[in-house]
Amino acid sequence: MLRLEARPEPSRAWGLGSPLLALVVTVVLGVVLFSALGKDPVRALGVFFWEPIRTPYALGELMVKATPLLIIALGLAVCFRSNVWNIGAEGQFVIGALAAGGVALLAGKDTGGWIVLPILVAGVLGGMVWAGITALLRDRFNANEILVSLMLVYVAIQLLNYMVYGPWKDPANYNFPQTKTFEAATRVPRLFEGSRVSIGLLMALAGVAAMWVFLFRTRAGFAQQVGGLAPAAARYAGFSSRRALWVALLVSGGAAGLAGGLEVAGPIGQLTPYVPAGYGFAAIIVAFVGRLHPVGIVFSAILMSMFYIGGELAQSRLGLSKSLTGVFQGLLLFNLLACDTLINYRIRLFKGAR
Repeated sequence: MLRLEARPEPSRAWGLGSPLLALVVTVVLGVVLFSALGKDPVRALGVFFWEPIRTPYALGELMVKATPLLIIALGLAVCFRSNVWNIGAEGQFVIGALAAGGVALLAGKDTGGWIVLPILVAGVLGGMVWAGITALLRDRFNANEILVSLMLVYVAIQLLNYMVYGPWKDPANYNFPQTKTFEAATRVPRLFEGSRVSIGLLMALAGVAAMWVFLFRTRAGFAQQVGGLAPAAARYAGFSSRRALWVALLVSGGAAGLAGGLEVAGPIGQLTPYVPAGYGFAAIIVAFVGRLHPVGIVFSAILMSMFYIGGELAQSRLGLSKSLTGVFQGLLLFNLLACDTLINYRIRLFKGAR
């Protein structure tokens, strides 16, 4: 008879091994799923895990997908370590894209490349303002930040739809709901010729280093984490819970807004109703699979971008629904939650009485 037995202290080994076991279980369940759908499991898994890294161009596309996931997840890691549950990063991503797109639309053909900086700053500020609404309602009225941030996602999407279907719609684009294509000067510089990888990747990697220093080498980062783990101890030490709330939400909102600005000024190049790509929700999984650690988040962002690209390839090559991406994301999250049980509990085999 199998029984769960509490460990004397959390297992550090399983803290690292749990995400790997969750990935293995997800792959096994994927084999079962593909077989049930009448598809060759080996070929299907190759589409998800080999095709995204098979060629230099494929690697570049993988980095394009991983960049917004990494940036957003870094901001969310600060929130979750502070015990602030920002579930609305998707809305902050959209508002950041909307603010950055508004600045990009002001640029003319003679505008210099300097305009890229105001575009990205606008994206950051847009995300911070949108997250600040959640912080204000939580701070002043003790509103639940989970519900507020989540509901604001749909408000942000409606604002985007209003602008692209209305005031910002390109009249020369045959009535399609999208803005005009941004001028070349507004586009985020690319790192390599013939690739869509932009300097956003370098900004994301710089964010990894900055977040590691903030969380583990500064007093402010220590205060954020103490406030999340032990609020009473934080108050005793003189750390402000209000400041922790505002810092967490503004940092995560600014990161999501930056990702939105990089997306519209980079791969997309205009505002459309399809700007919300689910990155804000997927980044929640990325943050937890990466153990809320900046370095771990790098690897989990790459894994999640594989799911995105694999889902698109499975749709075109195997005739499967694109929603399979969401299925894999959900499986990975639930498997991680299940495997995390092994951190605090061990499985013991007991012989039953005869």
